[in-house]
Amino acid sequence: MKIIVGLGNPGDSYKNTRHNAGFLGLDFLHDEFNGTPWQEKKKLLCLVSECIIHGKKILLAKPTTFMNDSGQAVKKLLEFYKLTPDSLLVIHDDIDILAGTIRHTTSSRAAGHNGVADIITHLNTQDFKRTRLGIGRPTEVLGVCQPSHDYVLGKFTKEELHTLNKLFDECLKDEILSSLFDS
Repeated sequence: MKIIVGLGNPGDSYKNTRHNAGFLGLDFLHDEFNGTPWQEKKKLLCLVSECIIHGKKILLAKPTTFMNDSGQAVKKLLEFYKLTPDSLLVIHDDIDILAGTIRHTTSSRAAGHNGVADIITHLNTQDFKRTRLGIGRPTEVLGVCQPSHDYVLGKFTKEELHTLNKLFDECLKDEILSSLFDS
């Protein structure tokens, strides 16, 4: 079995924020591969769904912790299912990547992403796959730039959501499939 974890913050107030791009990516995969209904697993600190991709069972998981505590849920998932980090793929936002771009990495540092840093800390390794969804950086308006924290917790504009959904439709499925099954 493989596990795909989408990172985000729980609750309606964070819905469609840039920092929840990982949740949005997971929702796309859930719908694309006819995932089972989401179920809360309190002991695992996440919502889970299962789907079958190319005959293999894939567990989709959304931590119910806040972003910066994502490592707790990921560690519990791997321990419960007796899996190692090489069975894991984490989907998350990345402010350092141009909006509308996907990058796939294996064994890379957190690069300032607190959710990823917490996973690395809890797993005691950075050796797991990641799909990084570019959200871009805030733009400067009249010589003032919005703080990064406020930007990532801000809602996607209608145009940004359209671009993200197009990106999911054109790229995410193929990126996910190749990263899961090429190992």
